[in-house]
Amino acid sequence: MSIVVAIDGTAGSGKSSVARAVGAALGLPVLDTGAMYRAVTLRAMRAGIDPNDAAACAEAARRARLAVEDGRVHLDGEDVTVAIRGPEVTAAVSTVSAHPEVRAELVARQREWVARHGGGVVEGRDIGTVVFPDATLKVFLTASPEERARRRAAQEPEAVGRDVDAVRDALAARDARDAGRAHSPLRAAGDALVVDTTDRSIAEVVGLVLERLGSGTGEPRGTG
Repeated sequence: MSIVVAIDGTAGSGKSSVARAVGAALGLPVLDTGAMYRAVTLRAMRAGIDPNDAAACAEAARRARLAVEDGRVHLDGEDVTVAIRGPEVTAAVSTVSAHPEVRAELVARQREWVARHGGGVVEGRDIGTVVFPDATLKVFLTASPEERARRRAAQEPEAVGRDVDAVRDALAARDARDAGRAHSPLRAAGDALVVDTTDRSIAEVVGLVLERLGSGTGEPRGTG
């Protein structure tokens, strides 16, 4: 039976770092679904499409040739790993990703990716609730607003040099949009392992994930 570990959570909670470490520990490939939404957003912007135009954004998603492998993102044959992290894409991705037809297209591709790889660690914002509701293990990561802003300001290209308070406000606004969208809102699955990463190292969080996976229990348990 294939193993699917679904890792969801807010921006700056450590999803990408934890997903990579869990994947390495288990020998599983890792899929960053957020990168797929960013790539579609970049494609729409390059085509002059209004992020609010649901039909046009959905068509951009359907026509996109996407490949997400080994931490690199290719769009229509171009490596856009760095380009999708730009400030313009960051500002628009929540709007584009809220369109149901965009999500339907990318959810289908995410499921196909996992089927093709025979399992994997999949990170995003609706993986345990929508994409893989029957995942082997569901994890939801959180952290304090201050810690998430500090991490983002130190790591993300578009945030470096910005005031931490401004980054915190931007993250809070994005989380509010994603949690409030009608289709696939950001929320923890009822049976997810919820971990507050504020004062925990990546190794500690990974240890909790592997412990839960090894126990084989589906009982929800928070570790905040």
